[in-house]
Amino acid sequence: MPSYEQLSQLLDPRTTVLLTVECQQGVVGPDSALPELAREARSSGALANVARLVAAAHECGTQVIHAIAERRPDGRGASRNARLFRAAERLPVQQLSGTTAVRVAAPIEVAEEDFVVRRLHGLSPLAGTEVDALLRNLGCRTLIVTGVSANVAIPNAVFDAVNRGYTALVPADAIAGVPSDYTPAMIRNTLALVATVATTDEVLACLKPPRRGARA
Repeated sequence: MPSYEQLSQLLDPRTTVLLTVECQQGVVGPDSALPELAREARSSGALANVARLVAAAHECGTQVIHAIAERRPDGRGASRNARLFRAAERLPVQQLSGTTAVRVAAPIEVAEEDFVVRRLHGLSPLAGTEVDALLRNLGCRTLIVTGVSANVAIPNAVFDAVNRGYTALVPADAIAGVPSDYTPAMIRNTLALVATVATTDEVLACLKPPRRGARA
């Protein structure tokens, strides 16, 4: 784990952005299309830790972006080039635009200054979405990646962030996947090779408001 000094250098609120990935009601909520993943996100404390990080980011002036995966009712523009996408079409709960399924799930609170970026295709919150352009315009250097799932979207987000020149930071207890032992294996064997890995408490200890007179 990085030292407090190392984390503090990475987590300048002026150049840090917190990304929540697919923390939406239809994925991690009580009526999830993926109940096993929803249970894991909640029972592990990952969703609660995402909410803690979002609240701290709001308090210290760190920008928050919520990445939402959804589809049109007619399915136009949706990806169908992988088994995962075809299986999603048959789920009893659909992530349809404009429905409660694609609202950010409690206990995460969305502030007026947050960005909510919705995508209709692909596996990544960054590739082919507004997120990368927003990060560049915000002057982002460090991207905190949280949410679900450690199986697919989280590693995609981390790899895409690193490939685009950002430093990725993953709070290990603020991401979730299935089965429960998969997430620590993914972190240890893959994400730790390309991202800075810390705990939620360690990140919270370093997220502080910018000094007076500094650009928020």
